[in-house]
Amino acid sequence: MRIAQVLLIAVFFSACNSPETETGPDNGRPLETETQIVDLSYPFDEDTVYWVTAETFEHEEVFVGQNPNGFFYSAYNYAGAEHGGTHIDSPIHFAEGKLTVDEVPLEKLIGDGFKIDVSKKTPEDRDYLVSVADIEEWEKANGRIPDGAILLLETGFGQFYPDKAKYLGTAERGEEAIKKLSFPGLAPEAAKWLVDNRKINAIGIDTASIDRGRSETFDAHVTLMTNDIPAFENVANLDKLPAKGFRIIALPMKIKGGSGGPLRIIAEIPKQ
Repeated sequence: MRIAQVLLIAVFFSACNSPETETGPDNGRPLETETQIVDLSYPFDEDTVYWVTAETFEHEEVFVGQNPNGFFYSAYNYAGAEHGGTHIDSPIHFAEGKLTVDEVPLEKLIGDGFKIDVSKKTPEDRDYLVSVADIEEWEKANGRIPDGAILLLETGFGQFYPDKAKYLGTAERGEEAIKKLSFPGLAPEAAKWLVDNRKINAIGIDTASIDRGRSETFDAHVTLMTNDIPAFENVANLDKLPAKGFRIIALPMKIKGGSGGPLRIIAEIPKQ
């Protein structure tokens, strides 16, 4: 083979393998080779935070050890309420006839993420409500929240998880403990503002509820879920995310007819 032909073949294969021309399976889109993955989910174990009246997580050993046939084997049974740990509230949780967790379109669970950080305002007010003013202040600095956004609210309470007394306001359980719940949430008027003025696909928060702990009417839940907007609760590691410029993938357990379920949620952040 002539030298010129060898060089031509070498150049061809070099171009094909160049990172600038490497593409993925979706219509020639370049592969995201420089991406940081942030896990936004807490593990499920004996410390998992559940609502004070909900069944907690159980993990029962079925078998662990050497099987009689000569190989290692482990298996467990698990149980727990739909709403505990990092989980999703599907719209039917607070809105009759709306989407169950298995019906929530994947398009609502995967998309561009945006984070509003109010963590500097909550140390002096455990029951702080994320307000319309907080959203407008964020938009002045970062631009309008676009259609299809997945909006995350950082209150700073993730630092307390899973210490129930600090995270929930009480370590007690049962109906009487409800009166002692104390943690931030989304203001009802802010939930309505988002529904009326923006078209978000989902919303998440680093507390046990999108409504603050002492809420009795759960107005933010009702407003959002009446409009088929699911909520992610007990979201972890929000302090590791920027205000924008990341992608969210939030995949819940697909419980048929469920009002919610455990959620594995991650953020993809392009490396600079």
